[in-house]
Parts: sequence; structure tokens; C-alpha cells
Amino acid sequence: MTRPEQPASGSSAPPVVPSIPLNAEPVRQDGDASVGSLVKEVTTHVSTLVRAEVELAKTEITAEVKKGVQGSVFFVVAGAIAVFSLFFLFIAVAEAFNLIWPSQQWAGYAVTFVLMIGAAGLAGLLGYLKVRKIKAPERTIETAKESVEVLRRSRDTRTDAA
Repeated sequence: MTRPEQPASGSSAPPVVPSIPLNAEPVRQDGDASVGSLVKEVTTHVSTLVRAEVELAKTEITAEVKKGVQGSVFFVVAGAIAVFSLFFLFIAVAEAFNLIWPSQQWAGYAVTFVLMIGAAGLAGLLGYLKVRKIKAPERTIETAKESVEVLRRSRDTRTDAA
């Protein structure tokens, strides 16, 4: 099986999921197949369906995890900036207490602190916006529901026929 192709960066299109090759089924007349061969055929089809569902889920979840990792990088940057900004806060507080001298250096430290907190806020906002885009694997959920419904209908048909 080949690796899924990734969409161009910045594209909102979902990644292409590799397909599981299906074989063409020969047309049969009613009563041609034995119960054993029908069970084998059903088992093969269910196995193929399950493998396709797992592959789809894996592809969609991988794409969403990548978005989460990219967003968490901004949170790490925001945290680092905030921690280093505390240094300037403490210097500003210390200089403010030294106002008994005519020096006004504390204001420069306070402005630096405000700028650093602003940068941390911007990085945090970018991280939030990136993480907010994470969504559930919708195609996987939809196809799984369809598969369950088909299996339910086939089971109900068999029990009605019996």
C-alpha cells in the first residue's frame, strides 16, 4: 500500500487516502455458490471494509494531530516569553522602589515588560487559533455509521428470511 499524498501546505483539502484494491466480482446465478464459499466471500469483504476504515481513520487522525502539534508550538513560545518577561517585571518593581533617586529607568523596564507580554499574548492567540481548527475525523465516522447500517440491514434481511 502506498503512503497517502499530502496536500499542498496551506491547503484546507483533506489528504488523499490510499485505496484498497477491490476485485471485480463475477456475476452469479442464484444458487451457484455453497454456504461455505458465501461465508468466505463475506469474511473477505468485511475484512477489506475494516482495513479501509482503519486506513481512513489513521489518515484523518494523523492530519489532526499535526495541527495540534503546530498549535502547541505557539503555546510553548508564549510560555517561554512569559517566563522571561517576569525578569523585566521584577527589575521594574525594583527600580520603582528606587524612585528616591531622580532616575526614571524603571519606566523603560516596565515598557519592555508590556511589550514582552504583548508578544506572549500574540503567540498564545496564534496557538489557540491553530488548535481550534482541530476537528473530529468526520469521513471516518460517516463511513463507519454507513457500514454498521449496511450490516444491520443485511442481518435483519437474513433473520426475516429464516
